[in-house]
Amino acid sequence: MLGFDIASIQMISVFLIIAGTLYLYATDKLPLEVTSFAVICVLLVLFYVIPVPDGVGGNKLNAKNLLSGFANPALLTVLALLVLGEGLARTGVLDGVAVMVHSVSKGRPALSIVVALLVVVVISALLNNIPVVVIFVPIMQALAIKIGKSSSRYMMSLSFAAILGGMTTLIGSSTNLLVSSALIKLGEEGFSFFSFTVPGLVVAGAGLIYVLFVMPRILPDRDGYDSNGNNAASAGGKHFQAQIKVGEGSKLAGVKSVSGFFPDLEGVNVLTLMRGEEKLLPPYDDVTITEGDILIVSAARDKLGDFISLEPELLLPDLANAAAYRKEEIASAWRKGEQVLTECMVKPNSSYVGKSLKQIGFRYRNHATVIGVERRSNMRRDRVTETPLEAGDVLLIQGGREEIDKLRTSKDIILMEWSESDVTRPHNAKRAIGIFFAVVGCAGFGILPTEVAALSGAALMILFGALTLEQAVKSLDLQIILLIAAALALGVSMEATGGAAFMSHLLVVALGDAAPSIVLSGFFLLVACLANMLSTKATAVLFTPIAVSIAHEIGVPAEAFAVAVVFAANCSFASPVGYQTNLLVMAPGHYKFIDFIKYGSPLILICWAAFSLFAPFWYGL
Repeated sequence: MLGFDIASIQMISVFLIIAGTLYLYATDKLPLEVTSFAVICVLLVLFYVIPVPDGVGGNKLNAKNLLSGFANPALLTVLALLVLGEGLARTGVLDGVAVMVHSVSKGRPALSIVVALLVVVVISALLNNIPVVVIFVPIMQALAIKIGKSSSRYMMSLSFAAILGGMTTLIGSSTNLLVSSALIKLGEEGFSFFSFTVPGLVVAGAGLIYVLFVMPRILPDRDGYDSNGNNAASAGGKHFQAQIKVGEGSKLAGVKSVSGFFPDLEGVNVLTLMRGEEKLLPPYDDVTITEGDILIVSAARDKLGDFISLEPELLLPDLANAAAYRKEEIASAWRKGEQVLTECMVKPNSSYVGKSLKQIGFRYRNHATVIGVERRSNMRRDRVTETPLEAGDVLLIQGGREEIDKLRTSKDIILMEWSESDVTRPHNAKRAIGIFFAVVGCAGFGILPTEVAALSGAALMILFGALTLEQAVKSLDLQIILLIAAALALGVSMEATGGAAFMSHLLVVALGDAAPSIVLSGFFLLVACLANMLSTKATAVLFTPIAVSIAHEIGVPAEAFAVAVVFAANCSFASPVGYQTNLLVMAPGHYKFIDFIKYGSPLILICWAAFSLFAPFWYGL
């Protein structure tokens, strides 16, 4: 029976802190970062007042140990991978993958998501699933936009699919390697590459049915955000009128009309095609776009953004009309620093009213260029640069951040603060790809530790211009930093005060003389629950010796209980702090803590049921 000595008070205190933390996380009564920081402070004060002796006159839970989470390699690796993912997103590397998946699925919305998630499962079985999720977050966002759905429908499914895939091989998750390493230290045989692949496929397969076909239907539909996390409602489905000059070597040259339209220009409505003195109007019968053509088009902002990213000279007349030797010089001017897109409205008393962009000399006056114009009146089929502006017209503008900031003081236009977004940098895409695969290769083949490779790769992304230092800093989420640090501090406290060992002992006592299959099932459920309170790694390391001890106590081989630790520790579906991939999708999916409890808990029960039914048969219990 638990006595109320100092050790018991310490253990009970940790349990109460965990309960209070989970309550605050789940109810959102305080911001997550505030709760996390408060938990760390409470632990620091508690174990300063009542220290846990380490046997040599020190304190097991001193400030150094409790704050070690801020320097934990896992946290630093996650932050570095966020920077790497941001670099891939900002250089447009991942757009092609989204297009490929969408193409393979023949444009069928449900199928495109299923294909993407299955790809994640397969890759996660062979690679650490953290970088896999980093890669696929923007891909899933792009797919969601393509099929007209909110990304919140799929982000959690992405994380869960990666975790399930990581259950099937030894290298699928670092948690698996930790358990194997702990077994060897305990004198047991470690896992081989495919030791638990068959039961892993059974558990992952059962979970995937829920992830692929149920979760997209029940996850919250939180509209209002685009692929950059900006308020999409602000865009309101606007279509901007833009002027495209097809220059030498343009990808648009050779595009043919079919049935009066240009199907290759998806999402773009060609209002007028100007060829010399000739003006062609729709429907376009047997027309092929050629170099020198000027297209007056109507398109949503994201489509115009794609043009800027992939072929900036299309919307920048200075580039389209420049001589070859000057084109790169002019283009480089629009690639320096941090280029952004924003929207501005023409004021009623503006001096711009009644004047065209050419007459205003907008670019020379503001060192920014107007990409498109949304007109309150009907779309006109004349050149955008020669059409008089009206009060209320919305200008889509590209420029450097400093130049855009200066527009706030303009007397002629109103800067719409919420509309600002960054322009991707496709000219650095090859560098970003090279850096990313160098990181994966160095970490995968053991050339460098994962944290060293990831941090070095993040630094190279900045040095080689894939993203700016400011963009890299913005990609770091304070919630993630404090959540991981708090979770690690709680895990250290649970281990040092004997809380986890006490719960395991209660399990053995409670099950008494039950059959080994029942003990295994109960053990799985206990570890799975704790994995969502602590981190998966802490749970794996803590419970591997307990698993071996229980197996020996009831007289069965240790492998089944060790595999239960692998699967159960990976069942971190009901908490964003359980596993890093949950943290990675939390912001893009705009999830709350309670969302993981609501939609992740059923998946834990499905995996538990699948393992409890199959494992006794597979391991002969």
